[in-house]
This record gives sequence, C-alpha cells and structure tokens, in this order.
Amino acid sequence: MSDARWAGRNTDKDQVRTRVWSTLIEQGVNVGPTNSRIPNFAGADTAALHLSQLDAWKAARTVKCNPDPPQIPVRLRALYDGKIVYAPVPELLKPFPFVRLDPVALERQGIQFELAATSQGFVRYGEPVEFEDMEELDFVVVGCVAVTKEGGRTGKGGGFADLELGIFRELEKLKPDTVLTTTVHSCQVVPNDDVIMMAHDSALDFIATEHELIDTQTPYPQPTGVAWEHVQSDQFRDIPFLKTLRDRMTSDKGKL
Repeated sequence: MSDARWAGRNTDKDQVRTRVWSTLIEQGVNVGPTNSRIPNFAGADTAALHLSQLDAWKAARTVKCNPDPPQIPVRLRALYDGKIVYAPVPELLKPFPFVRLDPVALERQGIQFELAATSQGFVRYGEPVEFEDMEELDFVVVGCVAVTKEGGRTGKGGGFADLELGIFRELEKLKPDTVLTTTVHSCQVVPNDDVIMMAHDSALDFIATEHELIDTQTPYPQPTGVAWEHVQSDQFRDIPFLKTLRDRMTSDKGKL
C-alpha cells in the first residue's frame, strides 16, 4: 500500500500523518506496517479497556466501530459485553456498506467472537445492512492516525469516517449526545495546532490511550450532515453504493 494513496487532499494533515506513522516505528510501538492506514499499536487492548470504563459505553446497546486492526479489542469487548456491533466494510468497497454483529446470533451459530471481531470475520459472518436499515447508534468509535486533546482528529486520508458520520446524522442514526471516541497510542496525541479541523470534520469527545482516558470537552461544533461538495470524485468512483445513496438521500429531502 503506497504512502501517497490519499496524499494531496490536505497537505497539512499529510504532514502530521507522516510524522505520526514514523514516530510509531521510531518508538517501536507499532504492530505491523503504519503508512497509509489506521496503525495498529502496542497497548491497543488496554486502550479498549479504558474506553469501556465510560458510562456511555456501559449504557450503550449499539456500538459503531471502524474496521481497522487496532480496534479489534474494541469490537471484541463490545461483543463480550453483549452489544450489537455495526462495522463498515473496509473502505466501503462492497455493494453493502455495513455489517451487523449480534453476539446472541454469533453464539447460536458457534462463531467465536475473536473471529467475528476481525475484518475478515465480520465481513464473512456479519449481516449485511444498508445505512437506512441500521438502528440508532449509542456509541461511536472511529479510527485515527493523529488526535489532539481538544478532540481534533485525522484518519488515514480517505475521508471514510467523516462521510459515514455525515450520513448517520442526515438519517438521524446519531443522537445529539452520542459520543464520538477513538483508541490510539499516546504518541498519536499531537499538539492542538497540528490538526486543523474543517467544517465537515467530526470531533472526538473521548480519546483512550494505553495510559489514560482523555475527556476532550471539544470546542469544535459537529457537522449536521454530509458535505457532498467535499466528497472526492474517486470516492464516487470506488465506493459502489455512494452515488445511489446520495441520489436516494437528496431525493427524499426534495419530497419533504
């Protein structure tokens, strides 16, 4: 996977991502490759434990979690805690955008949670669902490359998380008080000025690292829907359902 796969969309964020990917390797805390991905890190299981200590996690019935390796412990903990897990197909490249994992159904089928928590496992064993068919989401976990203590974030540059969250908001799948969270290594927490947040960027409410749980009390307002004008032409080209979904959503708005 090329370092420059999504480079050029935002050069400032490109620089901070490149620095964080290098820092993970320099500190010897990466697990596997880092460049052009949500990097896996030593202590991801401890970060997931810290995340699960939030009252919002304990109260949640449904959890939306990104599909990347560092969040395997989050998905696994959610299943063992009896929660419905919604996970996006990696890079949204299937005809369906998400899968639904029901721990009761998985147990009934004899499928180990450890397998279902992996991206290969949940794509194989999860129930494919469309955005409109998903339940209201009580707790949201997104993948990040760099974060700030004020809730600023950037992913790997593909724009998938902000696109998903915008769709959820337009479809009223996110409550106003649904918390947005992530798990990262502490070296991925960068100075506030290093991540410039745009109007269509979603901010984090909580950040869990291997050392601590950070309450960002973010000053950034959350977007209210999809900024279709910021969706890239290659996203429409490469994400099979995206144009159809946009047409459905804009058509429904026109009927109101």
